[in-house]
Amino acid sequence: MTEPTGPRTFRLAYVPGVTPAKWVRIWGERVTDVRLELVPTAAPGSDTVLRAGDADAGLLRLPVDRTGLSVIPLYAETPVVVVPKDHVFAAVDEVGLDDLADELVLHPLDDLLEWNVLPGTPAKERPATTADAVELVAAGVGVVIVPQSLARLHHRRDLTYRPLRGAPESNIGLAWLEDATTDVVEEFIGIVRGRTVNSSRGRTTAPAEPARKPAKKPAPQRGGASGKSGKPAKRTAPPARGRRKRR
Repeated sequence: MTEPTGPRTFRLAYVPGVTPAKWVRIWGERVTDVRLELVPTAAPGSDTVLRAGDADAGLLRLPVDRTGLSVIPLYAETPVVVVPKDHVFAAVDEVGLDDLADELVLHPLDDLLEWNVLPGTPAKERPATTADAVELVAAGVGVVIVPQSLARLHHRRDLTYRPLRGAPESNIGLAWLEDATTDVVEEFIGIVRGRTVNSSRGRTTAPAEPARKPAKKPAPQRGGASGKSGKPAKRTAPPARGRRKRR
């Protein structure tokens, strides 16, 4: 009995703001015998979903505790400042850190941006989540700095955002347990790295049998006697008759 080469379901965790739709679509086209299941997870402590065995791999917001994990950085997100639509920042294309000097800057507990010093005036209390911070901004209480994808995720008609020059970027990476690098994990790594379907890495499949060449048809025989090669036989001259001797 042949043992299966991997799980029938590949569980992919992802944090808010990450959109794995493109990779999920490619997986569905390329890996038809393993179902991909999405596992939403919060950004802080997102690596715990991998360590608990609740997901096979995860698209996580870095940094994470890398102990026992393999991590591939994928891309960095632009930081933006979220403000009310009637805020003075709405009239410019980009904001600098110095422009926040007189602003009350909210710092949610689930923020993973690595700040040396938070710009502006910090609020006395930190909102529990980014969603809570956005609600406070809409109520006219300060501004909040988030990765651009989270600004889009929590979009409201009464709010807008602008790129924040000099702020730390938010990095997204693919992570999985080092001792759980299965063939389906390798397959997903190949997809996010843009490997083609014919790449030698990832899951292995039985090689296809080479197509057999059709047998050659014998050359048609020409009229007359012929040899095995199909060419007409050479005519041979009749033996010469000897002359009679005169007596």
